[in-house]
Amino acid sequence: MNETYVECLVKKRTPAYLAVARTLLITLTVLLAAAGILLLILPALLFAIAFGVASYFVYLNTNLEYEYLYVDKELTIDKIMSKAKRKRIGVFPVEKMEIVAPMKSWHLDNFKNRNDKTCDYSSGEVRQPETRYVFYYEGRQKVIFEPNEELVKALQFAAPRKVFLD
Repeated sequence: MNETYVECLVKKRTPAYLAVARTLLITLTVLLAAAGILLLILPALLFAIAFGVASYFVYLNTNLEYEYLYVDKELTIDKIMSKAKRKRIGVFPVEKMEIVAPMKSWHLDNFKNRNDKTCDYSSGEVRQPETRYVFYYEGRQKVIFEPNEELVKALQFAAPRKVFLD
């Protein structure tokens, strides 16, 4: 059996405002919990619990990684939250992809005026040279991702007329 297996992991950059929010929520949780315990104030303890829950969910969503897994003509994208939880984002068969090309490629000119739903599963950083790629899936979704060279070669081997490297 001729199976190709490629795995790629990309860490998403945390925006500055979310890092500040995470720090602020953790600080408020600690201060309110200390005030509630030392001064025996019940509302402070309730607010500390609420801020603690909020800081947990903010922490999960600020420490993100995306895993791209290519197995046998199928690209799977998973979201890994805080290296503890994994959530499957989608499974994309290569035969249903319309085009795969770098973000600034001239091959994407025919797709610029489409109003497809855009999903960004990349690191969120613009680098020089550009390392992010785009693929259009089933005429309804535009997916931005950041594969390594081995993953792009595997996609190109599976669908040479749909995958461009320029």
